[in-house]
Amino acid sequence: MTRSFAYARVSTTGQSVENQLREIEAAGFSIAPHRIITETISGSVAARERPQFARLLDRIEPGDALVVTKLDRLGRDAIDVAETIKALAAIPVRVHCLALQGTDLTSSTGSFTMSILNAVAQFERDLLIERTQAGIARARSQGKRIGRPPAVTPKSEAEIIEALDAGASVASIARTHGISRATVAKVRDRAKNNSTMG
Repeated sequence: MTRSFAYARVSTTGQSVENQLREIEAAGFSIAPHRIITETISGSVAARERPQFARLLDRIEPGDALVVTKLDRLGRDAIDVAETIKALAAIPVRVHCLALQGTDLTSSTGSFTMSILNAVAQFERDLLIERTQAGIARARSQGKRIGRPPAVTPKSEAEIIEALDAGASVASIARTHGISRATVAKVRDRAKNNSTMG
């Protein structure tokens, strides 16, 4: 027998899920109260990282149906929504979205909708990669260093080499400069390599 679940989410405590639950009921879905999962959590949190949604995934079984009012209830962006629906379809669970006239997103019509959503998700991924690469290129052109800052400054590195030459131990130098022994060892090895190359 098919069991129906509803998932309703709001972003802040000042909001209520009541309107979403009324919409689901008005659409003809009769869902037992213990199968209504509600959550107050930001839409920027991925679906699988939401405690109540994770609880829903633990309870839902093959042949069940999940009802939501809008796609954005299921994820933070097109990528997240597409992955969430793919995971539900793999169970398999039917996913009804009221904003799409109650279409089951795992049906053939739903698959068409999902192919469009997947195209949007891919576009978002490509755009993100493009923006990231453009940002890195711009930062490099402005002479900015990319990645983590160096553990030691050129001045500190000179002091470390001087202390090593004077016979100080790696441990004592690390304590003095507030860095790890591994960092001191890297400075020492780099200095040795430079001296052999020179």
